[in-house]
Amino acid sequence: MPDRNQFAPAEESGEEPPGDWMHSFHDTISNSVYQSAVWFDSFFSHDDSLQQTPQTTARIRLGWEPRSRDLGEFDTRFRVKLKLPHFKNKLDLILSDDSDDELSQLPLETSLKPKSEINDEPFAAAVRLIHTNTDEKFTDTRLGLSGGDIFLKSRHRRHYSWQDIHGFKIEPSVFYFLDDGLGARLLLEYDYQLNEKEQLRVNYSVRGSESYSGIRWKHGFYHLKQIANDRAAVLGLLVEGERNGENGFLIDNYTLSYRYRFNALREWLFFDIEPFLEWPDEADHKTTPGIALRVEGYFSKQ
Repeated sequence: MPDRNQFAPAEESGEEPPGDWMHSFHDTISNSVYQSAVWFDSFFSHDDSLQQTPQTTARIRLGWEPRSRDLGEFDTRFRVKLKLPHFKNKLDLILSDDSDDELSQLPLETSLKPKSEINDEPFAAAVRLIHTNTDEKFTDTRLGLSGGDIFLKSRHRRHYSWQDIHGFKIEPSVFYFLDDGLGARLLLEYDYQLNEKEQLRVNYSVRGSESYSGIRWKHGFYHLKQIANDRAAVLGLLVEGERNGENGFLIDNYTLSYRYRFNALREWLFFDIEPFLEWPDEADHKTTPGIALRVEGYFSKQ
């Protein structure tokens, strides 16, 4: 089955002009993150002769997401991951300005946030221990801090595929926040490969926590298309809501979006154009059109 992640950055293969300001900017960010990883990893080595090379990746995204009657919505995101070689690359450090990570989002879900949540995401830092990492299985545990709350999270992921056109993923996880208590989440996903360039995807997640009543759920329906090596698009419909809570069964929002992503100017630089329609419950499910324009840079060094 073709690569599932059609939005991953391409491998850097060419040399950029050394005097170019974009090249200098990319090198400055990459080197800064790399030196931080070397410094942090050195605490776990008692012999300078055993110094190893860490692997670092960083992602910075800037976005403008105007909606109907509200044109001033801007969004910025960053994420830094430091892989520590003295733990045989089984341990890494993740820093992010969102609560990280997949607890409330589906794979391929649009990164659009409800108006009430924009610029309200806490800073998160976590140490992740990877127990199993193969093509079929992945298990990890994270211990960290998010919005001033200490958390522990463990998840297990299994992939199944057959006949090169069907894929299925199951991902249960449990988490505990010191303030919010115990919680759990289950993600189910099915992929159908139409051809080498196109795929249909359906996913569903439910999660619950001691911090709120009821069960939060999300359904996602997507059509993925790889237009070229440097361009791809996703047409998606997302439905989210709650059940068994104080209000019984409730649909919070419908979102229909078309995300066009392309690589331009540099191999590490990506652009998104995403027109969308929302039908939020807080607006009595009235149609709310909008568009998201984003630029995203990937920085890595090892």
